[in-house]
Amino acid sequence: MKHPGERLRAVVFDLDGTLVDTADDFVPVVQALRAEAGLEPMHEERIRATVSNGARALVRLALGLSEDDALFEDRRLRLLELYAEILGQHARPYPGMPELLGVLESRSVAWGVATNKPRELTHTLLETLKLRPGSVVCPEDVTHRKPHPESLELACRELNCRSEDSVYVGDHARDIEAGRRAGLYTVAAAYGYIEPGDSAAAWGADAIVNHSTELQAHLFAQETRVEVAGSAT
Repeated sequence: MKHPGERLRAVVFDLDGTLVDTADDFVPVVQALRAEAGLEPMHEERIRATVSNGARALVRLALGLSEDDALFEDRRLRLLELYAEILGQHARPYPGMPELLGVLESRSVAWGVATNKPRELTHTLLETLKLRPGSVVCPEDVTHRKPHPESLELACRELNCRSEDSVYVGDHARDIEAGRRAGLYTVAAAYGYIEPGDSAAAWGADAIVNHSTELQAHLFAQETRVEVAGSAT
């Protein structure tokens, strides 16, 4: 898909692993869940790589339980309870993100968040980090969560922009699928939480950004080329 370039009107971000590095909140939670089950601590990188897959995936990873196990739902709720106790204590926007958000706002480019993270946790995290997106779409706001395009379609409506003038940035294949199906230009955040054996190159994104600090340059690269070309004539 063609880069929106000078027509860029909105940027929508996935939350965990894309806009905000939340792994340092989840690592102690998973370790605590394992400790309660009498298990030894797990290598932190295994936890970090699974964060984008949500609470269910973290319970499967931490305890080796399948979702039809009688204990699974109780342990999922316990993980969320532990997470709520430390939510935002260690999480931080990725490097370059506060500056990028400032640039977007100064250029009147709207920005929002579309996440599969539960609404209460999402809003608490955003408030704790003093992030104020123009749209926040959570699973409770739609009938079908990502990779269905509904979250991105709703975000575009709330940001009052067309999909073809918008960008979606995410660190998982489902983010890219949702963005493409909704008609947005998609950017794979290869710096995010990617599980072993997976690769951002396999997701079919329009572009890949390997470090969060590179995202601003990519978003405005087309605009810069237009300006340079114009100044040369």
